[in-house]
Amino acid sequence: MGRKFIGWKNLWSLTVLVFLRLKPMHPYELQSVIKFTHKEDFLQLKPGSVYNSIARLLEAGLIEVAETNRAGRRPERTVYRITSAGQEEMSKWLRELLEKPGPDTTWFYAALSFLPAVEPDEAATRLQQRSKHLLQEMDNYKAVLATMVPRIGRLPLIEVEYALALRTAEREWVEQIVKDLRSGKLSWSLGLMKKYAARLFDSCSFETSNIPKKTRQKQL
Repeated sequence: MGRKFIGWKNLWSLTVLVFLRLKPMHPYELQSVIKFTHKEDFLQLKPGSVYNSIARLLEAGLIEVAETNRAGRRPERTVYRITSAGQEEMSKWLRELLEKPGPDTTWFYAALSFLPAVEPDEAATRLQQRSKHLLQEMDNYKAVLATMVPRIGRLPLIEVEYALALRTAEREWVEQIVKDLRSGKLSWSLGLMKKYAARLFDSCSFETSNIPKKTRQKQL
């Protein structure tokens, strides 16, 4: 993919950075938001890894402690926020994931899932570059098929056909998204995202408030 995803560079860390971009949160609130939006299911996030990601992001200087508080007899909670370095890395990371195709499609799913964290014009530019990369891969697959099928037959190269079909379909879809972004048919703004985020956090707070007290204390 052009980047080596080691240490803190994993799906959990990307998810944590994107949500902390919306507002500072403590780990339980963060987990509630992730669960409410089904990111945990769709991106196949491993349970419990949020705490590991927080520790690694702290060490990398991409998030920091905003405050530590205690409500009544509940355990002490630490609230985290994203740093300027975290904002920069998150944006850079998402732009690259949008632009460069890779063997693991989960990363592109993640980038699309967090698309509003990138400006529409920037998203269109990165996706246009992705289309060019896809076209190059398609040309390579076609060249392999044209050269090798006459020699060894179609069956040994059936997976190349499949890869070509996937890239062809993806490029067609990406090109349509770019057109929608350029025309304004698909668009968003910081104000709109804040409005949606406020509704999201209100919904999560409502869901949490309906969890029995004993269950909430165990989860905290």
